[in-house]
Formats: sequence, C-alpha cells, structure tokens
Amino acid sequence: MSFLDDLRKLSAAEEFFDILGVEYDPTVVRHSRLHILRRMGEYLHKSAPDGATDEEIRENCRAFLAQAYQDFLVSTPIEQRLFKVHKDAVKPAEEPKKPFVPLGNLTVSNG
Repeated sequence: MSFLDDLRKLSAAEEFFDILGVEYDPTVVRHSRLHILRRMGEYLHKSAPDGATDEEIRENCRAFLAQAYQDFLVSTPIEQRLFKVHKDAVKPAEEPKKPFVPLGNLTVSNG
C-alpha cells in the first residue's frame, strides 16, 4: 500500500497534521480545516511528480500542508477564496441580457 493510500484513509484534518509531522494550532485548524486541506490538495496537484517514491511523496505532502497552514495563519478563508461561494461573493454582477426580437418576427395587427 502506498503513502497516498494511507492518506486517503484519514478523516480529520488533525490526522493529516499528525501523520505528516506538521505542528499546528488547534484553533486555526478548527476554523480553516477544509480550506487548509483544499489548498494542500491544490499544491499537490500542481506538482505531483510521476514516479516519485513514497518518501518523496510524504515530504512533498508535509511541505504542502505546512505551506497551506501558513497561508491561513496570515490570511482568512474568505480572503483566500478557495470555494465557489467565496469567489461568487466578489464576482461583479452580470448585466441582464436585453431582449431581442428580430424584425422578421414582427407582424402587423389590424385591430
């Protein structure tokens, strides 16, 4: 079984910190757990080398989790905007489309 298989079995953010040996403040993790893990996943996805050994994967995961945690020590989940709901909150409102009726669809009524 690979190290990534072991990670897939974890169910709590704290378990990731413990197995990867990254120190954390429980208060920060309590408030930003999903955001931290999502950011770690983004980092991992961007630089997942093919053919890496389990030890290399473990070290990458540790570094990415530490970086993701650091991101949320200096910023808030809303400022980071990882989830669609946060992105949509600052997205400019789209102008409603103006109705269009082609001239060929107009008819004259005698009434």
